[in-house]
Amino acid sequence: MDVPRDQIASLLDIGIYDSAQMLSCFLLSSSTTNAETNSHLKADSYVLLGDSLYGEKEHKRAIYMYKQALNLCKIIPKQTMTSSRGSLSTSNRSSSPNSVNVSAINENEVKFKITLCHSALNDNRAALVEMEGIPSKARTLRMNLTLAKLYRYSRHNRAAISCYKECLRHCPYILEAITALAELGVAAKDILTLFPQTPSRSGRPPFDNFDSSRWLQRFVEAQCCIASNDYKGGLELFTEILQRFPSNVHILLEVAKVEAIIGKNDEATMNFEKARSNDPYVIDYMDEYAMLLKMCSDSSKLNRLVHDLLSIDPTRPEVCVALSVLWERKDERRAMAYVDKCLRIDDRHIAGHIMKGNLFLSLGRPDNALASFRAAQELRPDLRSYQGLVRSYLSLAKTKEALHSAREAMKAMPQSAKALKLVGDVHASITTGREKAKKFYESALRLEPGFLGAALALAELHVVEGRNGEAVTLLERYLKDWADDSLHIKLAQVFAATNMLQEALSHFQAAMRINPQNETAKKGLERLEKQMKGVDPDAPEEDEDNEVEDAEGEQEEAELL
Repeated sequence: MDVPRDQIASLLDIGIYDSAQMLSCFLLSSSTTNAETNSHLKADSYVLLGDSLYGEKEHKRAIYMYKQALNLCKIIPKQTMTSSRGSLSTSNRSSSPNSVNVSAINENEVKFKITLCHSALNDNRAALVEMEGIPSKARTLRMNLTLAKLYRYSRHNRAAISCYKECLRHCPYILEAITALAELGVAAKDILTLFPQTPSRSGRPPFDNFDSSRWLQRFVEAQCCIASNDYKGGLELFTEILQRFPSNVHILLEVAKVEAIIGKNDEATMNFEKARSNDPYVIDYMDEYAMLLKMCSDSSKLNRLVHDLLSIDPTRPEVCVALSVLWERKDERRAMAYVDKCLRIDDRHIAGHIMKGNLFLSLGRPDNALASFRAAQELRPDLRSYQGLVRSYLSLAKTKEALHSAREAMKAMPQSAKALKLVGDVHASITTGREKAKKFYESALRLEPGFLGAALALAELHVVEGRNGEAVTLLERYLKDWADDSLHIKLAQVFAATNMLQEALSHFQAAMRINPQNETAKKGLERLEKQMKGVDPDAPEEDEDNEVEDAEGEQEEAELL
């Protein structure tokens, strides 16, 4: 043969795709390959060319070449198809290019390569069609994992669960399969039963280290806790793993993300920074960190974070969300453009949907916000999507729907003070529901005494009902532990309402020192100046009544309380 086929295979093995591609063109056009009796050689040459194109990320051309190979297979006598070739790595390619029978291709492997090309082009439907053409007994571990992901993207959850389980039966260390099964609602005990127990040739079970270290069992349990919104339980388990693996970047990020969701902002910031110090180029969950920094009004850290992320990889969806967070206060429409870019890159990116919903709310478009929060919840329900839904419904004056979403959160997270507060927020929006709201806020504070959000909400109820002294007493308890601008603003507002103007001024100034960009503090100072000049500021707007009768729901609430 004029063109050395084995040299093309070697080039592909070491990743020199451009030369492999050009040599494959020579091979395909050679007289030997094009002889009528050599269809099997031509099919193999098409696969070689497809592999080189795949390596060059020319996925559509690669699909065409692979399909040409499969078409040729239909006319090759089956008795010559005696050997198989590997996947995109070419370790199983024949080292004897002049042999007639050793150059046959494995059709299932070629179909899998076509699947990978379709996936790279975000054509999941076409990828799924190719994968389903591979018999289940012929599927490798990687094929099963790819098929599981495609089923999940297509919302065929039962089929996805079956494929993920098959992966774990072969290898218990497919951690992404564990996480996916947890998110799909499979219980920890059911996942653990999938791990292989058959002794190996050495006589030791393949999962021998599991019994001594227990870390993988803890990982399974932690993922199932987080997936079921048991953040406290998940955090305890991740912390236990972290004690054994203190510099594990993945676990540090998992812990930080959960801490951010449940409001442990200082701890979350510390763990995000610890992860970045161990791996300065990590991008996973950095959009979550950006949202946390914005919530904590730490604009200098946020600026540095976004600058670092842009220098690493500006095409990642996490970087787009971080950019959206950065621009939110300066230019909401530009922020929306970045979050749209994130979802074009990956329409299953949950933080992108959450961010988009929050932006729609700030733009006064609660209908659009609802769609974004629902999209996030369909992917994986968590506290933030429930909060977004409740806020959106309340903005639309749909109190009944807001109450339903808040109760759903409470059922999903019975030990969550934030879920209890969410129900309280809905009741507080109704004039006749304030007494119920008070009970929920107090229950949230009993469950989590340091929960500032519930304290602020309860203080607001005290003010609305004329109990300013109780509001001040409640809020002042938190001053020694919380350097929070919203706490100082609330105290300033209460003092201003009771004509204690100097105290109000002190707290507004404290809020501005913590967060100079706080618009509420700025407006509060303007109103205070009017009061100090003897000018009566505009009276606060009264809440509109929005009655909701729901006896069954009330009974449910009483049981949960």
